Amino acid sequence: MSYLFTSESVSEGHPDKVADQISDALLDHFLAFDPESKVACETLVTTGQVVLAGEVKSNTYLDVQTIAREIINKIGYTKGEYQFSGDSCGVISLIHEQSQDINQGVDRGSKEEQGAGDQGMMFGYATKETENYMPLALDISHKILQVLADLRRELKEIDYLRPDAKSQVTIEYSDGNVPQRIDTIVISTQHDAFDQDDNAMLAKIKKDIISILIPRVKAQLPKEIQALFDDQITYHINPTGKFVIGGPHGDTGLTGRKIIVDTYGGKGAHGGGAFSGKDPSKVDRSAAYAARHVAKNLVAAGVADEILVQVSYAIGVVEPTSIFVDTYGRANVDLTDGEIAEKVSELFDMRPFAIEKRLKLREPIYLESAAYGHMGKANKMVTKVFESPYNGRIEKEVELFTWEKLDMLDEVKAAFKL
Repeated sequence: MSYLFTSESVSEGHPDKVADQISDALLDHFLAFDPESKVACETLVTTGQVVLAGEVKSNTYLDVQTIAREIINKIGYTKGEYQFSGDSCGVISLIHEQSQDINQGVDRGSKEEQGAGDQGMMFGYATKETENYMPLALDISHKILQVLADLRRELKEIDYLRPDAKSQVTIEYSDGNVPQRIDTIVISTQHDAFDQDDNAMLAKIKKDIISILIPRVKAQLPKEIQALFDDQITYHINPTGKFVIGGPHGDTGLTGRKIIVDTYGGKGAHGGGAFSGKDPSKVDRSAAYAARHVAKNLVAAGVADEILVQVSYAIGVVEPTSIFVDTYGRANVDLTDGEIAEKVSELFDMRPFAIEKRLKLREPIYLESAAYGHMGKANKMVTKVFESPYNGRIEKEVELFTWEKLDMLDEVKAAFKL
Protein backbone atom coordinates (compact mmCIF):
# COMPACT_ATOMS: atom_id res chain seq x y z
CA MET A 1 0.00 0.00 0.00
CA SER A 2 1.29 3.47 -0.86
CA TYR A 3 2.03 6.01 1.84
CA LEU A 4 2.38 9.79 2.22
CA PHE A 5 5.36 11.74 3.55
CA THR A 6 5.48 15.49 4.23
CA SER A 7 8.21 18.09 4.71
CA GLU A 8 8.02 21.84 5.24
CA SER A 9 10.22 24.86 4.71
CA VAL A 10 10.12 28.50 5.82
CA SER A 11 11.23 31.63 3.98
CA GLU A 12 14.13 33.95 4.72
CA GLY A 13 11.56 36.36 6.14
CA HIS A 14 10.18 33.90 8.68
CA PRO A 15 11.00 35.27 12.15
CA ASP A 16 13.14 32.30 13.18
CA LYS A 17 15.08 32.52 9.93
CA VAL A 18 15.60 36.26 10.39
CA ALA A 19 17.20 35.39 13.72
CA ASP A 20 19.34 32.64 12.14
CA GLN A 21 20.61 34.96 9.43
CA ILE A 22 21.58 37.69 11.89
CA SER A 23 23.44 35.15 14.06
CA ASP A 24 25.32 33.74 11.07
CA ALA A 25 26.12 37.20 9.70
CA LEU A 26 27.74 38.05 13.03
CA LEU A 27 29.63 34.75 12.98
CA ASP A 28 30.91 35.43 9.46
CA HIS A 29 32.17 38.86 10.46
CA PHE A 30 33.97 37.46 13.51
CA LEU A 31 35.63 34.76 11.39
CA ALA A 32 36.51 37.18 8.59
CA PHE A 33 38.51 39.41 10.93
CA ASP A 34 39.69 36.68 13.34
CA PRO A 35 39.47 33.09 12.01
CA GLU A 36 40.15 31.67 15.47
CA SER A 37 37.06 33.30 16.98
CA LYS A 38 34.89 31.15 19.24
CA VAL A 39 31.28 32.21 18.79
CA ALA A 40 27.89 31.12 20.11
CA CYS A 41 25.55 33.95 19.15
CA GLU A 42 21.79 33.85 19.73
CA THR A 43 19.27 36.31 18.29
CA LEU A 44 15.70 37.16 19.28
CA VAL A 45 13.50 39.28 17.02
CA THR A 46 10.09 40.70 17.88
CA THR A 47 8.03 43.81 17.19
CA GLY A 48 10.53 46.59 16.52
CA GLN A 49 13.32 44.91 18.50
CA VAL A 50 16.39 42.71 18.04
CA VAL A 51 18.15 41.19 21.05
CA LEU A 52 21.63 39.68 20.60
CA ALA A 53 23.06 37.39 23.25
CA GLY A 54 25.67 34.69 23.60
CA GLU A 55 29.34 34.03 24.23
CA VAL A 56 32.27 35.13 22.10
CA LYS A 57 36.05 34.83 22.38
CA SER A 58 37.67 36.91 19.63
CA ASN A 59 40.44 39.40 18.93
CA THR A 60 38.08 41.55 16.88
CA TYR A 61 35.26 43.95 17.71
CA LEU A 62 32.15 44.39 15.58
CA ASP A 63 29.46 46.99 15.01
CA VAL A 64 26.76 44.40 15.67
CA GLN A 65 23.91 46.89 15.29
CA THR A 66 24.86 47.78 11.72
CA ILE A 67 25.31 44.12 10.75
CA ALA A 68 21.88 43.20 12.14
CA ARG A 69 20.18 46.11 10.37
CA GLU A 70 21.81 45.28 7.04
CA ILE A 71 20.55 41.69 7.19
CA ILE A 72 17.01 42.77 8.07
CA ASN A 73 16.89 45.23 5.17
CA LYS A 74 18.38 42.67 2.76
CA ILE A 75 15.62 40.20 3.65
CA GLY A 76 13.02 42.84 2.80
CA TYR A 77 11.83 44.32 6.09
CA THR A 78 12.16 47.93 4.97
CA LYS A 79 8.73 49.45 5.58
CA GLY A 80 7.23 50.94 8.72
CA GLU A 81 3.90 49.14 8.23
CA TYR A 82 5.69 45.83 8.81
CA GLN A 83 6.27 46.93 12.44
CA PHE A 84 9.79 45.62 11.99
CA SER A 85 12.33 47.42 9.83
CA GLY A 86 16.10 47.37 9.62
CA ASP A 87 16.22 51.17 9.66
CA SER A 88 14.04 51.68 12.72
CA CYS A 89 14.21 48.62 14.98
CA GLY A 90 16.07 48.71 18.27
CA VAL A 91 19.15 46.46 18.56
CA ILE A 92 20.28 45.40 22.03
CA SER A 93 23.55 43.50 22.45
CA LEU A 94 24.06 41.28 25.49
CA ILE A 95 26.99 39.35 24.01
CA HIS A 96 29.72 38.50 26.54
CA GLU A 97 32.95 36.53 26.69
CA GLN A 98 32.99 32.74 26.41
CA SER A 99 33.32 30.77 29.64
CA GLN A 100 36.90 29.70 30.34
CA ASP A 101 35.52 26.42 31.70
CA ILE A 102 34.25 25.59 28.19
CA ASN A 103 37.23 27.01 26.35
CA GLN A 104 39.78 24.91 28.26
CA GLY A 105 38.30 21.73 26.83
CA VAL A 106 38.46 23.02 23.27
CA ASP A 107 41.79 24.85 22.97
CA ARG A 108 44.86 22.63 23.24
CA GLY A 109 48.57 23.06 22.62
CA SER A 110 48.19 21.16 19.34
CA LYS A 111 45.24 22.00 17.10
CA GLU A 112 44.99 18.33 16.11
CA GLU A 113 44.15 17.57 19.73
CA GLN A 114 41.29 20.10 19.86
CA GLY A 115 38.44 18.66 21.89
CA ALA A 116 34.78 18.73 20.93
CA GLY A 117 33.05 21.95 21.98
CA ASP A 118 30.17 20.00 23.51
CA GLN A 119 28.74 16.54 23.95
CA GLY A 120 25.94 15.26 21.74
CA MET A 121 25.06 13.26 18.66
CA MET A 122 24.84 14.54 15.11
CA PHE A 123 23.29 12.98 12.01
CA GLY A 124 23.94 13.08 8.29
CA TYR A 125 21.56 11.70 5.68
CA ALA A 126 21.50 11.17 1.92
CA THR A 127 19.12 9.52 -0.54
CA LYS A 128 19.19 8.83 -4.28
CA GLU A 129 15.70 10.24 -4.88
CA THR A 130 17.00 13.67 -5.99
CA GLU A 131 20.03 14.93 -7.91
CA ASN A 132 21.39 16.63 -4.79
CA TYR A 133 20.80 13.52 -2.65
CA MET A 134 18.16 15.28 -0.52
CA PRO A 135 14.63 14.15 0.41
CA LEU A 136 12.25 15.16 -2.38
CA ALA A 137 9.49 16.77 -0.28
CA LEU A 138 11.98 19.06 1.46
CA ASP A 139 13.81 19.90 -1.76
CA ILE A 140 10.58 21.03 -3.43
CA SER A 141 9.49 22.92 -0.29
CA HIS A 142 12.76 24.89 -0.32
CA LYS A 143 12.48 25.64 -4.04
CA ILE A 144 8.92 26.93 -3.67
CA LEU A 145 10.02 29.57 -1.18
CA GLN A 146 13.24 30.48 -2.99
CA VAL A 147 11.23 31.14 -6.16
CA LEU A 148 8.59 33.00 -4.15
CA ALA A 149 11.29 35.31 -2.78
CA ASP A 150 12.61 35.90 -6.31
CA LEU A 151 9.11 36.77 -7.51
CA ARG A 152 8.59 39.12 -4.56
CA ARG A 153 11.64 41.09 -5.65
CA GLU A 154 11.15 40.89 -9.44
CA LEU A 155 7.52 40.93 -10.53
CA LYS A 156 5.34 44.02 -10.23
CA GLU A 157 2.12 42.04 -10.65
CA ILE A 158 2.75 40.31 -7.32
CA ASP A 159 4.50 43.13 -5.51
CA TYR A 160 1.93 42.67 -2.74
CA LEU A 161 4.05 39.86 -1.28
CA ARG A 162 5.77 40.41 2.06
CA PRO A 163 8.83 38.49 3.33
CA ASP A 164 7.26 35.95 5.71
CA ALA A 165 6.17 32.63 4.18
CA LYS A 166 5.95 28.88 4.75
CA SER A 167 5.56 25.91 2.43
CA GLN A 168 4.73 22.23 2.85
CA VAL A 169 4.80 19.40 0.33
CA THR A 170 3.28 15.93 0.67
CA ILE A 171 4.58 13.15 -1.60
CA GLU A 172 2.83 9.86 -2.31
CA TYR A 173 5.28 6.93 -2.30
CA SER A 174 4.95 3.34 -3.49
CA ASP A 175 5.66 0.38 -1.22
CA GLY A 176 9.12 0.34 -2.77
CA ASN A 177 9.79 3.91 -1.52
CA VAL A 178 9.55 5.43 -5.00
CA PRO A 179 7.81 8.84 -5.35
CA GLN A 180 4.58 8.46 -7.35
CA ARG A 181 3.00 11.92 -7.32
CA ILE A 182 2.70 15.13 -5.36
CA ASP A 183 -0.42 14.85 -3.24
CA THR A 184 -0.64 18.23 -1.48
CA ILE A 185 1.10 21.63 -1.55
CA VAL A 186 0.55 24.14 1.25
CA ILE A 187 1.78 27.73 0.91
CA SER A 188 1.15 30.53 3.37
CA THR A 189 2.55 33.87 2.31
CA GLN A 190 2.41 37.24 4.00
CA HIS A 191 0.95 40.00 1.85
CA ASP A 192 -0.04 43.65 1.83
CA ALA A 193 -3.52 44.69 2.90
CA PHE A 194 -5.82 44.72 -0.17
CA ASP A 195 -8.49 47.30 -0.99
CA GLN A 196 -10.83 44.54 -2.20
CA ASP A 197 -12.67 42.11 0.03
CA ASP A 198 -10.91 39.14 1.61
CA ASN A 199 -12.37 36.53 -0.75
CA ALA A 200 -11.21 38.40 -3.86
CA MET A 201 -7.79 38.91 -2.29
CA LEU A 202 -7.38 35.22 -1.47
CA ALA A 203 -8.56 34.19 -4.93
CA LYS A 204 -5.93 36.43 -6.56
CA ILE A 205 -3.15 35.10 -4.36
CA LYS A 206 -4.13 31.49 -5.07
CA LYS A 207 -4.31 32.16 -8.82
CA ASP A 208 -0.90 33.84 -8.85
CA ILE A 209 0.70 31.05 -6.81
CA ILE A 210 -0.65 28.27 -9.03
CA SER A 211 -0.23 30.01 -12.40
CA ILE A 212 3.04 31.93 -11.84
CA LEU A 213 4.96 30.35 -8.96
CA ILE A 214 4.39 26.62 -9.50
CA PRO A 215 5.39 26.62 -13.22
CA ARG A 216 8.66 28.38 -12.30
CA VAL A 217 9.34 25.80 -9.59
CA LYS A 218 8.62 22.93 -12.00
CA ALA A 219 10.98 24.41 -14.58
CA GLN A 220 13.87 24.07 -12.09
CA LEU A 221 13.24 20.36 -11.57
CA PRO A 222 14.33 17.34 -13.63
CA LYS A 223 11.78 15.88 -16.07
CA GLU A 224 11.09 12.84 -13.88
CA ILE A 225 10.22 15.10 -10.94
CA GLN A 226 8.12 17.43 -13.12
CA ALA A 227 6.04 14.37 -14.01
CA LEU A 228 4.95 14.10 -10.35
CA PHE A 229 2.94 17.33 -10.71
CA ASP A 230 -0.56 16.48 -11.97
CA ASP A 231 -4.03 18.04 -12.04
CA GLN A 232 -5.03 16.20 -8.87
CA ILE A 233 -2.73 18.09 -6.49
CA THR A 234 -4.57 19.59 -3.53
CA TYR A 235 -3.49 23.21 -2.97
CA HIS A 236 -3.97 25.01 0.32
CA ILE A 237 -2.96 28.63 -0.27
CA ASN A 238 -3.16 30.87 2.83
CA PRO A 239 -5.66 28.39 4.30
CA THR A 240 -6.41 30.48 7.40
CA GLY A 241 -7.35 33.53 5.32
CA LYS A 242 -5.52 36.83 5.06
CA PHE A 243 -1.92 37.00 6.28
CA VAL A 244 -1.03 40.70 6.59
CA ILE A 245 0.50 40.68 10.08
CA GLY A 246 3.62 38.52 9.97
CA GLY A 247 7.36 38.46 10.40
CA PRO A 248 8.77 39.34 13.84
CA HIS A 249 5.71 41.54 14.51
CA GLY A 250 3.39 38.55 14.11
CA ASP A 251 5.55 35.96 15.85
CA THR A 252 8.75 36.27 17.88
CA GLY A 253 11.74 34.65 16.19
CA LEU A 254 14.65 32.81 17.83
CA THR A 255 17.89 31.35 16.52
CA GLY A 256 17.85 27.59 16.08
CA ARG A 257 14.13 26.84 16.08
CA LYS A 258 13.97 25.40 12.56
CA ILE A 259 16.40 22.51 12.86
CA ILE A 260 14.29 20.09 10.79
CA VAL A 261 13.90 22.65 8.00
CA ASP A 262 17.66 23.19 8.21
CA THR A 263 18.47 19.50 7.70
CA TYR A 264 16.33 16.75 6.13
CA GLY A 265 12.69 17.66 6.59
CA GLY A 266 11.97 14.84 9.02
CA LYS A 267 13.72 12.12 7.00
CA GLY A 268 16.56 10.32 8.76
CA ALA A 269 17.11 11.72 12.25
CA HIS A 270 18.29 14.81 14.11
CA GLY A 271 20.46 15.05 17.22
CA GLY A 272 18.71 18.20 18.43
CA GLY A 273 21.53 20.72 18.14
CA ALA A 274 21.00 23.93 16.16
CA PHE A 275 23.56 25.35 13.73
CA SER A 276 23.34 29.10 13.20
CA GLY A 277 25.55 31.42 15.22
CA LYS A 278 27.98 28.64 16.19
CA ASP A 279 31.62 28.51 15.11
CA PRO A 280 32.91 25.10 13.93
CA SER A 281 34.42 24.13 17.28
CA LYS A 282 30.78 23.41 18.17
CA VAL A 283 30.28 19.89 16.84
CA ASP A 284 26.52 20.49 16.73
CA ARG A 285 27.36 22.26 13.50
CA SER A 286 30.67 20.94 12.18
CA ALA A 287 30.01 17.25 12.83
CA ALA A 288 26.51 17.49 11.32
CA TYR A 289 28.12 18.88 8.18
CA ALA A 290 30.77 16.15 8.26
CA ALA A 291 28.11 13.45 8.68
CA ARG A 292 26.24 14.82 5.65
CA HIS A 293 29.52 14.77 3.70
CA VAL A 294 30.02 11.11 4.64
CA ALA A 295 26.43 10.08 3.84
CA LYS A 296 26.36 11.88 0.48
CA ASN A 297 29.65 10.38 -0.70
CA LEU A 298 28.57 6.89 0.36
CA VAL A 299 25.27 7.10 -1.53
CA ALA A 300 26.85 8.74 -4.58
CA ALA A 301 29.51 6.01 -4.66
CA GLY A 302 26.82 3.32 -4.63
CA VAL A 303 27.30 1.89 -1.14
CA ALA A 304 23.57 2.29 -0.47
CA ASP A 305 20.54 4.01 -2.03
CA GLU A 306 19.76 5.71 1.29
CA ILE A 307 21.91 6.12 4.35
CA LEU A 308 21.94 7.69 7.80
CA VAL A 309 25.21 8.41 9.61
CA GLN A 310 25.40 9.24 13.32
CA VAL A 311 28.49 10.53 15.12
CA SER A 312 28.70 11.41 18.82
CA TYR A 313 31.13 13.30 21.06
CA ALA A 314 32.04 14.10 24.65
CA ILE A 315 32.96 17.68 25.50
CA GLY A 316 36.71 18.23 25.46
CA VAL A 317 37.40 14.75 24.04
CA VAL A 318 39.16 14.50 20.68
CA GLU A 319 37.90 11.23 19.21
CA PRO A 320 34.19 10.58 18.57
CA THR A 321 32.52 8.32 21.12
CA SER A 322 30.69 6.45 18.36
CA ILE A 323 29.97 6.23 14.64
CA PHE A 324 26.74 4.53 13.53
CA VAL A 325 25.38 3.76 10.05
CA ASP A 326 21.85 2.75 9.00
CA THR A 327 21.25 1.81 5.36
CA TYR A 328 17.54 1.01 5.91
CA GLY A 329 18.09 -2.37 4.25
CA ARG A 330 19.06 -0.60 1.01
CA ALA A 331 22.79 -1.36 0.96
CA ASN A 332 24.39 -2.41 -2.32
CA VAL A 333 27.40 -4.08 -0.68
CA ASP A 334 27.64 -7.40 1.15
CA LEU A 335 28.45 -5.83 4.51
CA THR A 336 26.48 -5.24 7.67
CA ASP A 337 25.76 -1.65 8.72
CA GLY A 338 28.27 -2.12 11.53
CA GLU A 339 30.96 -3.15 9.05
CA ILE A 340 30.12 -0.13 6.88
CA ALA A 341 30.49 2.10 9.96
CA GLU A 342 33.95 0.63 10.64
CA LYS A 343 35.06 1.52 7.12
CA VAL A 344 33.63 5.02 7.53
CA SER A 345 35.77 5.53 10.64
CA GLU A 346 38.83 4.49 8.63
CA LEU A 347 38.04 6.68 5.61
CA PHE A 348 36.89 9.88 7.35
CA ASP A 349 38.79 11.56 10.19
CA MET A 350 35.97 12.79 12.44
CA ARG A 351 38.09 14.58 15.04
CA PRO A 352 36.85 18.20 15.42
CA PHE A 353 39.97 19.90 14.05
CA ALA A 354 40.22 17.41 11.17
CA ILE A 355 36.63 18.25 10.21
CA GLU A 356 37.36 21.99 10.38
CA LYS A 357 40.40 21.57 8.15
CA ARG A 358 38.86 19.13 5.65
CA LEU A 359 35.71 21.21 5.13
CA LYS A 360 37.40 24.65 5.47
CA LEU A 361 35.05 25.65 8.27
CA ARG A 362 37.12 28.50 9.72
CA GLU A 363 36.14 30.68 6.76
CA PRO A 364 33.20 33.17 6.77
CA ILE A 365 30.83 30.85 4.88
CA TYR A 366 27.78 30.60 7.06
CA LEU A 367 25.25 33.30 6.16
CA GLU A 368 24.44 31.51 2.91
CA SER A 369 23.39 28.43 4.88
CA ALA A 370 21.03 30.25 7.23
CA ALA A 371 17.92 30.11 4.99
CA TYR A 372 16.49 27.37 2.76
CA GLY A 373 18.51 24.60 4.36
CA HIS A 374 22.12 23.90 5.28
CA MET A 375 22.23 20.72 3.18
CA GLY A 376 21.75 20.06 -0.52
CA LYS A 377 23.03 23.36 -1.91
CA ALA A 378 25.66 23.66 -4.64
CA ASN A 379 29.31 23.81 -3.64
CA LYS A 380 30.85 26.96 -5.18
CA MET A 381 33.46 29.69 -4.83
CA VAL A 382 32.33 33.24 -4.08
CA THR A 383 33.97 36.52 -3.12
CA LYS A 384 32.63 38.12 0.05
CA VAL A 385 33.32 41.61 1.37
CA PHE A 386 33.33 42.55 5.06
CA GLU A 387 33.57 46.12 6.32
CA SER A 388 34.00 47.35 9.87
CA PRO A 389 34.64 50.77 11.42
CA TYR A 390 37.10 49.01 13.73
CA ASN A 391 38.83 46.60 11.33
CA GLY A 392 38.61 48.16 7.89
CA ARG A 393 37.60 46.27 4.74
CA ILE A 394 38.35 42.66 3.87
CA GLU A 395 37.62 40.93 0.57
CA LYS A 396 37.83 37.14 0.73
CA GLU A 397 37.31 34.35 -1.77
CA VAL A 398 35.68 31.46 0.08
CA GLU A 399 34.25 28.06 -0.77
CA LEU A 400 30.62 27.54 0.19
CA PHE A 401 28.99 24.23 1.16
CA THR A 402 32.17 22.17 1.19
CA TRP A 403 30.25 19.37 2.89
CA GLU A 404 28.31 18.89 -0.37
CA LYS A 405 31.44 18.01 -2.36
CA LEU A 406 31.68 14.51 -3.84
CA ASP A 407 35.43 14.50 -3.32
CA MET A 408 35.73 11.11 -1.62
CA LEU A 409 34.14 8.95 -4.30
CA ASP A 410 37.35 7.27 -5.43
CA GLU A 411 38.39 6.45 -1.87
CA VAL A 412 34.92 5.13 -0.98
CA LYS A 413 34.68 3.00 -4.11
CA ALA A 414 38.12 1.54 -3.48
CA ALA A 415 37.34 0.76 0.16
CA PHE A 416 34.05 -0.92 -0.71
CA LYS A 417 35.34 -2.53 -3.96
CA LEU A 418 32.74 -0.78 -6.09
